[in-house]
Amino acid sequence: MTETDLFETIRGQVCRCAYDLKLEPDIEAILKMPMREFHFSIPVRMDDGRIRAFQGFRVQYNDARGPTKGGIRFHPDETIDTIRGLAAIMTWKCALFGLPLGGAKGGVICTPKEMSEGELERLSRAYIQALCRHIGPERDIPAPDVYTTPRIMAWMMDEYSKIAGQTTFGVITGKPIPVGGSEGRLDATARGGWYVIAEAARDADVDLKGATVAVQGFGNVGSNAALLGQFLAGAKVVAVSDSRGGVLNHNGLDVQRLLEHKEKTGSVLNFEGAGNITNEALLELDVDILIPAALENVINTGNADNVKAKIVAEFANGPVSNEAEAVLGKKGVAIIPDLLCNGGGVVVSYFEMVQNLNMDHWDAADVDSRLRKMMTSTYHAVHETARKKGFSLRQAAYTIAVRNVVEAMAARGWV
Repeated sequence: MTETDLFETIRGQVCRCAYDLKLEPDIEAILKMPMREFHFSIPVRMDDGRIRAFQGFRVQYNDARGPTKGGIRFHPDETIDTIRGLAAIMTWKCALFGLPLGGAKGGVICTPKEMSEGELERLSRAYIQALCRHIGPERDIPAPDVYTTPRIMAWMMDEYSKIAGQTTFGVITGKPIPVGGSEGRLDATARGGWYVIAEAARDADVDLKGATVAVQGFGNVGSNAALLGQFLAGAKVVAVSDSRGGVLNHNGLDVQRLLEHKEKTGSVLNFEGAGNITNEALLELDVDILIPAALENVINTGNADNVKAKIVAEFANGPVSNEAEAVLGKKGVAIIPDLLCNGGGVVVSYFEMVQNLNMDHWDAADVDSRLRKMMTSTYHAVHETARKKGFSLRQAAYTIAVRNVVEAMAARGWV
């Protein structure tokens, strides 16, 4: 069965909010479409001397609350509909956390694992050359996402600065520390997610100390989710996976050693003391907390009936389809929605913007304290709205976010 694509899923959420907030049809229509889209071809000289043209995108979804903000993905299966959906999520995520930002997303159809460092650098710089007139600290601020890194962000910032004729740290977030990056940015998404899980676990009567955890996805977000689950929350990480497959040890994995194993071998597979499992099997493990930290729609109508976790924490964007969420809801599975759960990344990106604008640098403890406060206070606002209205956490989060955007549109005289 084919699941609804991510963009249509988000549009469906807006429809439900429009009904609850009694929005006029014209306002609802504005909220369901991107304000601007850019499609472009990016010619790049490869190491063998030939020229390849890559397809790139940038979607600036809504800027009523401020300059748009959102990551850039390098992925072989990227589509414009996915980028639209992710840009919409960023709009509502920024609004949910009260940030003075709108939402955007970008992407390039490519296979980074098959490209050399030189080819990736030339592609990164060419992407900025194609887009430079449409981004900037007061217009649109990109950041890292799937298969993009702080190093790539540094190349992009440098290219924009060359074109602008001045160093412009604030055009990109997620940069390395020496070029305007923020302390705590690398693990911000995972750390913020665990702060929310801690609050939700209390409400679900789940003791995090010794709770079993499975993590699908072992990139930056997933690996940090596993590490922090073990060392910050005191949970027992029993399974993790990457794009090639997963490993399982019911007695718990040594996540630090697993990271070293992946660094050496390129995958988590065949880790000493653990058995190999598939990504599909990981999602169906009998664990307290399941963390999908890879791509969208990995929990769908094909496997939702087999999910046994008590809590599903969406560290990825859109990992649970609408159809699957209905199934999980009937089973009593608590879902912490992406809009709330993985907001730590954009929160610390915002902190990075503030530091860049003020020519300042906060220490790690300051960043962490601010992040914890924002994540926990936003969770409680969402939880209270859900309790009062009888909503799921997802519907409550969207209702708050959509209301905040509509209020900004009205204040500006757009509606």
